[in-house]
Amino acid sequence: MAETIRVVLADDEAMVRAGIRGILTLDPAIDVVGEAADGSAAVELVRRHRPQVVLLDIRMPRLDGLGAAAEIRSAVPGTGVLMLTTFSEDEYIARALAEGASGFLLKSGDPRELLAGVHAVADGAAFLSPAVAARVISTLSNDRMSRGLAAREQAAQLTERERQVLALVGAGLSNAEIAAKLFLVEGTVKSYMSTILTRLNVRNRVQAAIIAYEAGLVDEA
Repeated sequence: MAETIRVVLADDEAMVRAGIRGILTLDPAIDVVGEAADGSAAVELVRRHRPQVVLLDIRMPRLDGLGAAAEIRSAVPGTGVLMLTTFSEDEYIARALAEGASGFLLKSGDPRELLAGVHAVADGAAFLSPAVAARVISTLSNDRMSRGLAAREQAAQLTERERQVLALVGAGLSNAEIAAKLFLVEGTVKSYMSTILTRLNVRNRVQAAIIAYEAGLVDEA
């Protein structure tokens, strides 16, 4: 039997929390173990419950979602951070990813994206809603030539096998999917990922995936 995905949900609007919780409870594999109305309370709940995933609204009192994401990634790095917002401005996306978020969802998106995002992040993958992914790719494409050179230099530090793993991360595969595709055990993929993040000097899979994209590795996957 698959392990239940424990989730902490943080949003300062009670009705929004109720709606999100209602969607999450439709999936028997997801268990909402805590709810918070501000970022500070969310951090404390994550420390207490150590869930696989925390859903954070961008704008909250006391401590906003971006600040909470930074604290959570530092205190409980095993918890994946999914950002929730009604704002799709590039600055929020960039800052959320820089703070170590594993994914970014728009509240106005399809409820199925919410469930898919929770499962993906719990499985160690990254997740961007299609609308957000389009913005990220557009931003990267505007300056891809210069960024691509830097990314290729970073990727050149990796072994051939590590480059293969990075390419599949860029293609959006989880550790389990990468293991199956490369005929490896999942623990070996996790070990590769740890080395890759260290050598690339990035915080998480999303940032590694961006380098894979910019270096052209995804096209080779």
